[in-house]
Amino acid sequence: MWLPETCTQLTASSGGFSGSHRPAALSSHPDKVGENERAAADIKFKSISKAYEILSDDDKRDAYDAHGMAAFEAGNPMDANVDLDDILAQMFGMHGMNGSGGRGPGPRKPRKGQDEEHPYNVTLEELYKGKTTKFASKKNVICKVCKGSGGKDKAKPKECGSCHGRGMQQGLKAVGPGLVTQETVICNSCKGTGSVYRDKERCKKCKGNRVVEEKKVLELYIPRGSKEGDKIVLEGEADQLPDQEPGDIVFNLVETEHSTFRRSGPDLLAETHIDLSEALCGFSRILVKHLDGRGIHVKHPQHGHSSLKPGSIIKVTGEGMPHKKSDLRGDLYLIVKVDFPDSEWLNQGQRIEKLKDLLPKPGNPIHAETVDEFEYEQKANLEEFGAGDRGDQWEDEDDEQSGQPQCAQQ
Repeated sequence: MWLPETCTQLTASSGGFSGSHRPAALSSHPDKVGENERAAADIKFKSISKAYEILSDDDKRDAYDAHGMAAFEAGNPMDANVDLDDILAQMFGMHGMNGSGGRGPGPRKPRKGQDEEHPYNVTLEELYKGKTTKFASKKNVICKVCKGSGGKDKAKPKECGSCHGRGMQQGLKAVGPGLVTQETVICNSCKGTGSVYRDKERCKKCKGNRVVEEKKVLELYIPRGSKEGDKIVLEGEADQLPDQEPGDIVFNLVETEHSTFRRSGPDLLAETHIDLSEALCGFSRILVKHLDGRGIHVKHPQHGHSSLKPGSIIKVTGEGMPHKKSDLRGDLYLIVKVDFPDSEWLNQGQRIEKLKDLLPKPGNPIHAETVDEFEYEQKANLEEFGAGDRGDQWEDEDDEQSGQPQCAQQ
């Protein structure tokens, strides 16, 4: 059963299909005919309503395009003597949709097959520079010997005994513990075609499957500046099926964690370590090795004299990630980490006294009437912060005394 392209282009909201549905439904309403014609009119009215339901819903219309009325569960109100094509002919003035007299205004576009989606891990270096790689792919292609029919030359298929030519079957699907529901699935015997060949009449190349497996080398190109979540589409490289446009192979990019850089949009963030003398006196050296192997050389201070404090930010303009389809680039942000001398260095000679003479003197001391002296923990960390609130909880006296002898009250 074939749904003409003119009908598939009309939607319930366009007024074309809806406008044609109303007069056809009214003319077949059981209340508009005599008593002796009411039963037949009721069947036809339900058929028109079913046609409207299918054609006004995109998913149901696609299912009808693929498998005809076999795509819908059994028990629909359409009688065997009432054809959906006849209903459409009444509404649109089109005839011969089932092959009896022309197929409407031109050939229909074949349905597109299902896409194949795969995750693809990429490093930040590959996203920065771009990447082209080749890989071998296995996919089903239409058999060239039988041209996708599945049978030998001049062989005629017979109706599938499993689905009785519908291409679809009723199956059971688990929806919960001990719960199942009935659903319509593609017939495993005929793969949705509704017909099969006898063993001796099947194509020797594809064994009646209509497709054969083929290896093909594909090329995957990742543009520079791509990011996580981007999709790289190889159009038409998914499995082939007769009477279908092949789907696409879609790779979803997954960015792997980098040891040095963190990305946010087009910008890059990294830490750079300098020692105390560089923080106070300046430096002129490579601070970080970039994703393409270049050393990023920075001179500080650039003008006059200034120091860098721990947590200061050095921004290198134009050294972030490249923008796709553009020569623009983001920026590179470097967080300054100052490495202080260790205790061993400080305890050598008179270095402490010399540093006290060189460095600025501390500010005004804090004065208090009462002063308590404490020793502190040198290896404390913020992970312990807030962990000591257990002292605010009430203690249950019953729990403390459980298992202990109790004195009876007098």
